[in-house]
Amino acid sequence: MIIIGAGLGGLSTGCYARMNGYRTHIFEMHEIPGGCCTAWDRGDFTLDCCISWLLGNGPGNQMHRIWLELGALQGKQMRHFDVFNIVRGRDGRAVYFYSDPDRLEPHLLSHSPADARLIKDFCNGLRAFRKAVAAYPFLKPVGLMGRWERMRMMASFLPYFQAIRKSLTVLMSDYAARFKDPLLREAFNFILYEKHPAFPVLPSYFQLASHANRSAGVPEGGSFGLARSIEQRYRRLGGDISYNAKVEEILVEDDRAVGVRLADGQEFRADIVVSACDGHTTTMKFLKGRYLGDTYRRLYTRTIGERGMVFPGYLTYFLCLRRRVDGAPCTTHLLDEATASRLIGIRHPSINVQFRNHHYPELSPQDTTVVYATYFCDIAPWRALSTGPEQASRLRHGKELHTLPVRHGRAYIEGKRQVRLALTRFLEERYPGISDDVAVRDVSTPLTQVRYTGNYDGTVLGWQPFVKSGETLEEEIKKNGPGLPGLSNFYFSGVWATTGGLIRAAAAGRHVMQFICRDDGKDFTAHIDDTAPPPTHLVIPVDESPRPTAGATVPDGAH
Repeated sequence: MIIIGAGLGGLSTGCYARMNGYRTHIFEMHEIPGGCCTAWDRGDFTLDCCISWLLGNGPGNQMHRIWLELGALQGKQMRHFDVFNIVRGRDGRAVYFYSDPDRLEPHLLSHSPADARLIKDFCNGLRAFRKAVAAYPFLKPVGLMGRWERMRMMASFLPYFQAIRKSLTVLMSDYAARFKDPLLREAFNFILYEKHPAFPVLPSYFQLASHANRSAGVPEGGSFGLARSIEQRYRRLGGDISYNAKVEEILVEDDRAVGVRLADGQEFRADIVVSACDGHTTTMKFLKGRYLGDTYRRLYTRTIGERGMVFPGYLTYFLCLRRRVDGAPCTTHLLDEATASRLIGIRHPSINVQFRNHHYPELSPQDTTVVYATYFCDIAPWRALSTGPEQASRLRHGKELHTLPVRHGRAYIEGKRQVRLALTRFLEERYPGISDDVAVRDVSTPLTQVRYTGNYDGTVLGWQPFVKSGETLEEEIKKNGPGLPGLSNFYFSGVWATTGGLIRAAAAGRHVMQFICRDDGKDFTAHIDDTAPPPTHLVIPVDESPRPTAGATVPDGAH
C-alpha cells in the first residue's frame, strides 16, 4: 500500500494498515510528519500553530481509544484549563465560557439575569451532552454498520434525543440572537474561538462537554510532538516513510490505481493507493479529473469555489518575549472596525489570543512568554499582494526540497508588516509592555499553509461541516465508501474523507482500513500501544493562576 501524505490522516492510515498486515510506504513532500499538525523552531522557541484543544485526549469516549491505538498520548501529561475560552467585548467586559455547566450558569446569570431562561436552557443542554459524548461512534464508519448496529447506536442516543435534535436544528447565530444582553448576544458566536456562521449549536455543546469531561485539553509536547509520536508508532509497527518525496501523479492501469510517480520521475508500484493529502490536488492533478462521477465532479469543480464550502485558513502571529507577561491561556477579543480594517483578509472582526507558554511550557525557555494571535483569513487578498510562486522545489545540500520559503514580493512583505504592527499595537493596549524584550516575531498567512501542505486555499480542515459540501461528502462515503467511482484499489483518507479536526483525521485512517479490509475479505483488527504508560492529567484553574504548576496531577480516568 502506498499512502500519500504524512499528516495525521496518512500516519493513522499507515498504523492501522500495519496492524492489519499490509506492507506500507508513506510519501511526504515535507521534511517532517504532521501536515497541519505542526510547529517550527525560532531560536530557543518552538512555535506551535495547531492544537488549542484535542478532542479525545481524556477517557470515557471512543475518541480516546483511537489516540491510544496510535500511541499518541502515552507517557505524556494532558493539560486542561477550567475555562474553555474567554470572549472579551469592545468595552472590556468578558464572558468566561466555563465548560462545567454548574460554573457557567451562575457566571452567565451574573452578566444578565434577564436572560435566565435562555441561560438555563443552554446549560441544561450542556449537561445532557456531557453524557451523550460517550455514545458518539468513532471506531466504526456508519457505512459499514449493519442494521442492528445502527439500531443500537440510535438507541444509545435516545436519552439525549431532545438535546441533540434542538442543538442540531438551530444555528448558533440564531440562538445567540435571542439573548437580551448585547455582549452575550455576540459572545456566544465565539465560543469556539472564531465565528462559524454555518454551525448549529451542537458543535459548541460537543466541544464544551468534552472539555468538561477532561477530554479536550492539550497534550504535552504540542502538535509536532503528537505527530512525531504517531510516526514513531508507525515505524515500530514496521512501516516505511520517505520525506522530500512529492507525488506528481497517481498511476492508473485498466481503471486500477497501481502506484505513484514522484516529482523527480521515480515510479513506485503498489496494490493499493491511499491519498491522505489535499483532495483537490488528488482529484484534479494526480488523477487529472478522471473517475469523479457526478458527486465528486460537482464538489471539486463547482462547490469548492463557493464561499463557505471549505473551512477557511488562518493568519497566525507569534510574539515571543524574554520575560514573563501574565495573560489568560485563551481569549477571543471582539474588534472595532478600525482595528479589523488593518488585518488583511479577516473574515470576522475578532482575534483569538493565546498565551501559549501556559499550554506548552516545555516549548519555550523558563520565564518567557509566547503570544499566539490568530484570525480566520481569506487567501484572495494575499494572493493579490503576491508576485511569486506558491510552491517551488529546489536543491539544498544535495537534496531536493519542496516546502522552502518562496519570494512573494514587496507588497506581500509590506502586508505582513501591516498586520504585525496592527496586532502588536492591539496587544500593547491590552497588555502594556508586551512589546518589550521581543525575542521572536513570526507571521504566517494562508499562503504559508499552501507552501507547507498544498492544501486548497490554505484550509486546515478541508470541507466545511454542516453545509452542502460536508453533508454531500459524508453521505457519499456512507453510501459508497472513501473511493472514486470506476477506479479500483484507490481510497481517500484524512480530512478530505470526513469533516472536522484532528480526531476526525485520525479516525479516517481507522475507517478507511475497515473499508479496505472489507474489500479484501479480511477481518479488521486494532490494538492499543502498550510501549509507554497511560497519560496523566493536569487541571489548571485559569482564575487563580494560569501557571501549570498551580494544578494537580491525576491519573488517567480520574476527573
